Amino acid sequence: MLPPGCSDGVTTIAVGAAGALTAPQAGAALAELLVAERHVDVLVSSDVVTAHVGALAGRPGTVLVAGTGAVAVGIGSDGDLRRVDGAGRWLGDTGSGRWIGQHGLAAAIRAADGRGPSTSLLEQALLLEGSIDRLPAVIGGADAPERAMAAFAPAVLDAAASGDAVSTTIRDRAVIELVTTCRAAVAEDNAEIAVIGGLTKHDDFAQVLAAALGAAGLTVLAPAGDALDGAARLAIETSLPHERQVTRVRAPHP
Repeated sequence: MLPPGCSDGVTTIAVGAAGALTAPQAGAALAELLVAERHVDVLVSSDVVTAHVGALAGRPGTVLVAGTGAVAVGIGSDGDLRRVDGAGRWLGDTGSGRWIGQHGLAAAIRAADGRGPSTSLLEQALLLEGSIDRLPAVIGGADAPERAMAAFAPAVLDAAASGDAVSTTIRDRAVIELVTTCRAAVAEDNAEIAVIGGLTKHDDFAQVLAAALGAAGLTVLAPAGDALDGAARLAIETSLPHERQVTRVRAPHP
């Protein structure tokens, strides 16, 4: 980090801040604070906007972020933005890594106590703690329960790829939910979509999701870049369709 008041050749700071879409006043306050401290031009936008710019190289379209949480952001050529889901572990993030892991752990508990069908997830869950009875306390007592549940998602997806019926059902339900989220975010004039996030690192899941998105009439593109690329592009381009979602504050220049 640059020391206060020292630019060291930096002319612009670009920030992608979580929550900036729903709290634009806080984003503006952050921009003003950084200008006062660093004496350089500052832009602040949402982290999902910088991710969108990076993934689609500044073009309109839809980006699905599928990681611990899940959110789709569609931006039309007119700059109109649609944000779908991203409602957090209590109210949303359906089909996310947290959602998959949570359903996988619940399936393991149901298999252990006789309420559900047998599944290889029971063995995988036992590796976490050694006792199914302790799982609720372990997850509930974690500093970030959503991340603790998301950490079990790869086990669910691996089991699905190996043919475990319970895991396959969870995976396929997650895919259906994510496709529904994407379709709700897509602008009418643009069906292009890029998918980013931790779940894309699982090859089987990525292939199943891409096939489902294609079957839904969406054109799946490989991400052109990441959120850092998006922030860098916003720093030098002011005519992108995302501009309505950007707060810019210029430093006083002598």
